Amino acid sequence: MRSNLRHHGCPTVSIDAFPESLVRYRSVSTIVAVDVIRSTTMAVTAAEQGWKCYPVPTLEDAIARADTLESPLLAGELGGQVPYAFEMDNSPVELLERRDRHRPLVLLSTSGTRVICGAAPGQNVQVACLRNYRATVGALLETQEAVAIIGAGARGEFRDEDALCCAWIARDLVKEGYVPADARTAALIERWDGVEVSEIVASPSAEFLRRTGRHGDLAFIVDHVDDLCGAVWLAGGALAYGRCP
Repeated sequence: MRSNLRHHGCPTVSIDAFPESLVRYRSVSTIVAVDVIRSTTMAVTAAEQGWKCYPVPTLEDAIARADTLESPLLAGELGGQVPYAFEMDNSPVELLERRDRHRPLVLLSTSGTRVICGAAPGQNVQVACLRNYRATVGALLETQEAVAIIGAGARGEFRDEDALCCAWIARDLVKEGYVPADARTAALIERWDGVEVSEIVASPSAEFLRRTGRHGDLAFIVDHVDDLCGAVWLAGGALAYGRCP
């Protein structure tokens, strides 16, 4: 399955959105999942804090995974709502306040965990948000393999916060010798280069957080940019944090 797609000897980077787009990148070596508000921010924060975190693509998978674990913590959302029997929302702020990190965490979201879990067998999966976007770049540069950075999207839109994070990762890869795989990727890099993080607070996802009283999560996301030095990747169904093997 692994493939080093190269353009004139250089590895390529693609930017796309939505879980459904993964089928277009089956020959790419590495998938980077991005869902800034809030799934991958939650996932990266959990991994960095030492949680054993299992992302799952569906509610049925969440229940099935929980049944294999001792005292699991079910966390996340579907359509912006916390599913029945889940203990907490998809909230990095709430997660940081908990004192039961010995419990395995089962994480579900509408789109983000579907991207994390949707890669083909043999593909590497990195999980990125604004907190570890530079660390993700560093991990990718060590492999020099073709990369597809996939924003989760929401309600048919490639949301600004995901586009910005995807573009920043791709931009830094291009600076180190990667080549944009297509004109859309090049255009997104140009669009978001130099843009302030504060611009994402006008996105529909940010408005949803404000409207539903989740101001703390929005502030956390905007205030925590490039503050972690570890990459996060999927290994054996769980997330790992640190320097990629």
